[in-house]
Amino acid sequence: MNIYFACSITGGRDFESVYQVITRALAEDSHEVPTAHLAESGVMALEAVIDPSEVYSRDVRWIRGSDALIAEVSAPSHGVGYEIGFALGLGKPVLALYEDGRKVSKMISGNPDPNLCVKAYQNAEDAVSLIREFLSGRFIREKSH
Repeated sequence: MNIYFACSITGGRDFESVYQVITRALAEDSHEVPTAHLAESGVMALEAVIDPSEVYSRDVRWIRGSDALIAEVSAPSHGVGYEIGFALGLGKPVLALYEDGRKVSKMISGNPDPNLCVKAYQNAEDAVSLIREFLSGRFIREKSH
């Protein structure tokens, strides 16, 4: 599957190690993750040199081409919230994960969209288990080519 992974960049990198565990697990499971580089250290410097309109065009293209969006939402991020809303608007299945005990925007936690699944995790390995459960369920169907 082609998975768009969304995570905070300018909103804070406190969960960078979790992002990295998630993207590595997705790669190990043979998923395509065009945004995997966003989990890596130093991404802020790499993304800083790209024009905002290029980032927008690139990311919208990636979301449109994805089978699902997985977002780590423990750190508030305008971009991640926008990406979630955009994906839902396209009818994409979305999993929003957050560290148990963190406050999540009520626009995410209160959203009744049937394509949105919001789950708390205990640690990075738990997050990966939730992702694998989400991706293996009937909630997501492979695109027919």
